[in-house]
Amino acid sequence: MLCANNSEISLVHIQVTRISIWNISQPLIISNQTPQTHSLTHPRDSSHTVPSSIKAKTPLPPPPQSHLFHHRKKKRKEKKKLIKVLMDSPAVKGKKGAAGRRGGGPKKKSVSRSAKAGLQFPVGRIGRYLKKGRYAQRLGSGAPVYLAAVLEYLVAEVLELAGNAARDNKKNRIIPRHVLLAVRNDEELGKLLAGVTIAHGGVLPNINPVLLPKKSQAAAAKEPKSPSKGTKSPKKA
Repeated sequence: MLCANNSEISLVHIQVTRISIWNISQPLIISNQTPQTHSLTHPRDSSHTVPSSIKAKTPLPPPPQSHLFHHRKKKRKEKKKLIKVLMDSPAVKGKKGAAGRRGGGPKKKSVSRSAKAGLQFPVGRIGRYLKKGRYAQRLGSGAPVYLAAVLEYLVAEVLELAGNAARDNKKNRIIPRHVLLAVRNDEELGKLLAGVTIAHGGVLPNINPVLLPKKSQAAAAKEPKSPSKGTKSPKKA
């Protein structure tokens, strides 16, 4: 549409519709049927055709592996085999686990602290109990060794005296009664264990002399004299 104003012609709006017809030779057919979708590709252009594999929806075959991939895989296998051979060699086996030691020999057997101190009582266990009890903020390395030695000495002393008491009573087994007799008859152990009650131990045999019955003079005179003080045997003729 064109408009003229003051002898000047100005272009207001131009609308151009371009219709591309691929095949002009074919006649145009107009019908009331539902229009079908047509591809925009030229019918003569064969490069835009859909391949048969996509139409059938079948998976594509995997791409062939390249020669470089096979070469790397072979090198990897050879490297693993070489490492296995080296690790199985006796030279490497002898040095296994010797990173923190000077020599590559076998690992030394661990020695306990009780064996180092020459004790039978467990030093490590006593140290653990001391730490667990929180008796002090800090704990020295010699404290459990000293305490283990003291406890071992006390136990050895009590067992020796209890064994003597069992032998006096003609017994082969130490019972709580023997332990009590050993402790109460010893002055130092009696002071140490003064406030201790030993179960099934009993008490020391003790009777006050006042409670004993008094002997009469007639009973004392009737008592026979000992054979050592008796009359001498007559001499043989």
